[in-house]
Amino acid sequence: MLIIGIAGGTGSGKTTVVNQIINELQHDEVDVIYQDSYYKDLSHLSMEERKRNNFDHPKSIDFDLLVDHLKILKTGDSIHQPVYSFTEHNRTDETLITKPRKVTIVEGILIFTHPDVREMFDIKIFVHADSDERLMRRLKRDIKDRGRDLDEVLNRYKTTLKPMHQQFIEPTKEYADIIIPNNRFNTVAIDIVQTIIKERLL
Repeated sequence: MLIIGIAGGTGSGKTTVVNQIINELQHDEVDVIYQDSYYKDLSHLSMEERKRNNFDHPKSIDFDLLVDHLKILKTGDSIHQPVYSFTEHNRTDETLITKPRKVTIVEGILIFTHPDVREMFDIKIFVHADSDERLMRRLKRDIKDRGRDLDEVLNRYKTTLKPMHQQFIEPTKEYADIIIPNNRFNTVAIDIVQTIIKERLL
């Protein structure tokens, strides 16, 4: 199994890169695991307390479970991937059965911050976009898809997203094997990644 980690700041275009890779390959031996699925269970907190939780800090992620799941997939067994609700700010009771594939892509802003998770990746990709571009993408996504209002998104960006990016996410560029500048779509970098994956799928 080839495990590829794709990291980068919020709104950097990670999901776009993941989708471009998958759509081009059109292969049923490629699957994606999202870091967001592994936010820690906050059922013990009230809704207001969950809203105030810093979801951009590495401590918000159950990395131990993510590592365990990747190890299970490498042995050839399926996992029950958690399902996260952005409206409830918490895991749901549902799980998603994820089968082992020849290629597994793990996507998320914090996946390079944890040494054990980094060790699981055969290829590490960091998607870069400037802060203004990332903020605009975050605004559009959170308001349209996650039911946030403008003030909530801007306040979270100022108090948690920006400082957490500078403290935890930006420094993980140094671990990347490939950095994709995503202000304009970088077809060369995507072609390189797709070539590596195709070779592994032969």
